[in-house]
Amino acid sequence: MFYREAGQFKTTYQADQAIFPILQDRMGIAVIMVVALAIPLFASDFVLASIMIPFLIFALATVGLNVLTGYAGQLSLGTGAFMGVGAYACYKLTTIFPDVNIVILVLLSGIFSAGIGIIFGLPSLRIKGLYLAVTTLAAQFFLEWCFIRIPWLFNYNNSGAIEVPERTGFGDMVLAGPASPPITRYYVVLAIVVVVTFIMKNVIRGRIGRTWMMIRDMDIAAELMGVRPLFAKLSAFAVSSYICGVAGAMLVFFWLGAAEPSSFSITVSFQILFMAILGGLGSLIGCFYGAAFIWILPVLLRTLLPSMGLDIASETVEHVSRMVIGALIIFFLIVEPHGLARLWQIGKEKLRVWPFPYA
Repeated sequence: MFYREAGQFKTTYQADQAIFPILQDRMGIAVIMVVALAIPLFASDFVLASIMIPFLIFALATVGLNVLTGYAGQLSLGTGAFMGVGAYACYKLTTIFPDVNIVILVLLSGIFSAGIGIIFGLPSLRIKGLYLAVTTLAAQFFLEWCFIRIPWLFNYNNSGAIEVPERTGFGDMVLAGPASPPITRYYVVLAIVVVVTFIMKNVIRGRIGRTWMMIRDMDIAAELMGVRPLFAKLSAFAVSSYICGVAGAMLVFFWLGAAEPSSFSITVSFQILFMAILGGLGSLIGCFYGAAFIWILPVLLRTLLPSMGLDIASETVEHVSRMVIGALIIFFLIVEPHGLARLWQIGKEKLRVWPFPYA
């Protein structure tokens, strides 16, 4: 009975509607936050720059996709393109407003991505399922073409790439650019991810989130009950695209340092979709599970295999890691089709009656 809910009484509506009403959940979140804040104390710059920062960014992008696909039931294959819109918008904003804090520009860049998401979300009012997926796939290809063929987006750079300029904020701290230390970028990314995830948790538990889930489960019945499909679907596209746009801006400004249109290709869209499916659709914590599984595990495999004394070429290590990850994805989806988040829920149910084997 380690995960015990009995005896935790609530005396106010505010306490009853808390995001984490159970004491063990609050303790677990507190431990996770302490560990996240303490990671730079014992982790190297390589771990921060190559593992933790991209993990948080991809987790946030998965949250954006999960809002649209997991909660609103609208299948999308254009996540990479929406991330690219945020990245290029942030790049143009840094050119127009060079003295504005880069964190503010990153958050503002998501607005442009939300607008593009609403435009390409209009077909969802008439079609759904695989037909909508084809529409978002067309958006992916069209936006990629724009990134390549419109030189204004990359300031007429001959290479066609966007390069992150050095930007300071919060005093003299270098937040972006070649001189920015990984620990600074890590804390900035962590703060943005925590705040956005916290806000989305509240939105999903509120009226807007419930309308998304009603549209997902049975759109015709939801419309008969008074839910407006126009607002529900387009708001899901807007919120999802905003989060993906912010993640795309962070991908370039806090991790890569420079990017080409290929950085937001269809491969990125499928990678984030796999993170959402493997972690569990309709679960925010599943986004972090899926991102950790898809991103951190391959990095660990590529690091551990050579360290075991095996004389393996780097290309072979890359292929072996892909094979192992693919096999594990198939295994986990066979064991639990609802993703790793469902396994965590089953674990909590077992802890409710532990050490007894029955309820």
